[in-house]
Amino acid sequence: MNYANIKKFDVANGEGIRTTLFVSGCRNRCKNCFQPETWSFDFGKPFDDSVAEEIFGTMENSSVKGLTLLGGEPMEPENQAGLLPFLREFKRRYPTKDIWLFTGNLYEELTAGVGNHPKSLDITPEILSYVDILVDGRFIEERKRLGLRFRGSDNQRIIDMNKTRQSGEIVIWDGVKLDKHYSEV
Repeated sequence: MNYANIKKFDVANGEGIRTTLFVSGCRNRCKNCFQPETWSFDFGKPFDDSVAEEIFGTMENSSVKGLTLLGGEPMEPENQAGLLPFLREFKRRYPTKDIWLFTGNLYEELTAGVGNHPKSLDITPEILSYVDILVDGRFIEERKRLGLRFRGSDNQRIIDMNKTRQSGEIVIWDGVKLDKHYSEV
């Protein structure tokens, strides 16, 4: 797996101060994607143990609330294989830090069962088990709306995965109540 960038002390990609890993590789190719360079699986640098340790090191700062994964597309099969051991170790070392994951896939697609969706792998459920907040759905230019928290178009959802696992039904993150609503000019 390659990665495009790491942002330390990021406040734009999830609640609180975060470390954000932008993985490379995405087959969704959303119209007007904010970083189309990450579509290529070869873009950026290889994600290895030294990069993982760099990210783990940022978690030692008590101001950092957690980790955000986006891209590219973290749920591409190639990226899932690279992320799984990293996420296992992350949660082992930092069980109180949260993980946000942004995906162009819908939660229902990812959880429909192995083999029912091209990106649903045997390891998909384990990856999702480490995720606290899942931002799902492709960016749709025609549904772009200013004022949305942590997403670009109003079809995208912010799912509280812990509450979703507890209830067995999708529970939207309470933070969306703070979305801003702007009138057209």
